[in-house]
Amino acid sequence: MEKAFAKVEELADNMKEYVNTRIDAVKLNAAERSSSIIANIVAGVIVMAVFMLFFLFCSIALAFGLGEWIGKTWAGFLIVAGLYLIIGIVVWTARVKIIQLPVMNALIKQLFREDEEED
Repeated sequence: MEKAFAKVEELADNMKEYVNTRIDAVKLNAAERSSSIIANIVAGVIVMAVFMLFFLFCSIALAFGLGEWIGKTWAGFLIVAGLYLIIGIVVWTARVKIIQLPVMNALIKQLFREDEEED
């Protein structure tokens, strides 16, 4: 009878160890995925900031160029601002299709990419 209790106790210890190991594996997997997503977001923000500076200086150059061509600097800046207003309206009306869905799909792919590699 004592052998049976010893076996049950050993089985219970093994189950506890298995559960703790699985919990640690899940925590490690979650940490890996979240750190990967955060790293991608940070890299994207840095690249986006560089491109925004590029477009800012190109816009200023375009505004000055148009202003010199037209003869009025303020008109060049107004034309460039009008172009950005039109682009902003187009982006706002199609924001779900061109911003939300691609971002959601990229996050979902990032979250479930690891599962496909393990199988």
